[in-house]
Amino acid sequence: MSEQQIISGDLLIFEGDPFTDAPEQAVQIKSDSALLIEGGLITQIGSRDEMVAAHPQAKHHAHKNKLICPGFIDAHVHYPQTAMIASWGKRLIDWLITYTFPEEMRFANPDYAREISARYLDLTAAHGTTSMASFCTIHTASVEALFSEAQSRGQRVVAGKTCMDRNAPDGLRDTAQSAYDDSKALLEKWHGVGRLSYAITPRFSPTSTPEQLEAMGTLWAEHPTCLMQTHLSEQVDEIAWVHELFPKAQDYLDTYESFGLLGERGVYGHAIHLEPREIDQLNEHGAALVHCPTSNAFIGSGLFQMAALKARGLSIGLATDTGGGSSFSMLRTMAAAYEIAQLAGSVLHAGQLLWLATQGSAKALHLSDKIGALEVGMEADITVLDLASTPAIAQRYDNAAHAWDRVFPTIMMGDDRAIADVWIGGARVTPTA
Repeated sequence: MSEQQIISGDLLIFEGDPFTDAPEQAVQIKSDSALLIEGGLITQIGSRDEMVAAHPQAKHHAHKNKLICPGFIDAHVHYPQTAMIASWGKRLIDWLITYTFPEEMRFANPDYAREISARYLDLTAAHGTTSMASFCTIHTASVEALFSEAQSRGQRVVAGKTCMDRNAPDGLRDTAQSAYDDSKALLEKWHGVGRLSYAITPRFSPTSTPEQLEAMGTLWAEHPTCLMQTHLSEQVDEIAWVHELFPKAQDYLDTYESFGLLGERGVYGHAIHLEPREIDQLNEHGAALVHCPTSNAFIGSGLFQMAALKARGLSIGLATDTGGGSSFSMLRTMAAAYEIAQLAGSVLHAGQLLWLATQGSAKALHLSDKIGALEVGMEADITVLDLASTPAIAQRYDNAAHAWDRVFPTIMMGDDRAIADVWIGGARVTPTA
């Protein structure tokens, strides 16, 4: 029998979707509560005193003035861009050419891929991120490295080989056939192994020929339990480029839809400049969008329409988009999402922001039966937030009027210093002194 662990403090509990129900009702903070971990799962939830009394043999981790959350889930990242995060001053296409493609070429070296995989997972764990969906590079070694490192940590990760057969430099292009063959081999090796899932991953329409997009659509039809992740409508000049490359397409989404790359398990990053038809089709197919606010601000992409898209019922996750995003922190990402929403004319509640970074991302990745909430039977991925982690935040905490007033300053000003504890699969990753 595995060792029992009790984590006590204030628990973040989801009772519903805070975008359809009142946030204070849908997302609740249960004080003086506790959860029991056994065998990597949450097996009981209740009051702290009752839980401790019922399980005297369990190791107790008490967290006063802290918020116990589901582990943060980053729904759209590029782990190979770890070393070049915060590279200065380019629009998307120039940024890819100047920084991204040269760095991704280094992943032909398996040793470098392993080094960056370990570095990335260390950095994200330090920021309270316990799961992510990542693009790799065209190199199979980049996928092998990330999955192997995640497996050794017992970590739930979604990833896939990025496929590109045009508009990329020598050394970063595959072919329609090799993309299909490599993706299929990786999928058959890794998908569903432990806590790992494979995502079919065409980078975006400008870097794939129609033949490659068709091949990826065929592969997805053959393996429908996989996710398919890509980019959609990030910048207006990108959209103009797509229209030049696909003159017969109705819109950007149609360049995927025409080749079988629109479906319920499709995950589309950015989705800022959507046409009405695209919104209708995404909604009809049950596809998910991923909001990448620090990236959208850093590269100057535009304002994501969170309120309008959630009002349509679309599934939306939240992501750093490392390394177009300027931080590994989901707290910083939540703060940016708040700021972007303000500029777009709406206000996001702290409960909505935390839901997006956990349950929202889990739903977008079709993993909400496993991660993203503190519930009995869920995998024990847990992030504990210190709500007074710096002098600036602490003085605000001391003057807070209510529970959400104590949480919001950490969302807006918090960083890795606010991460008091992290658990992945029931194993403690960053124990406090």
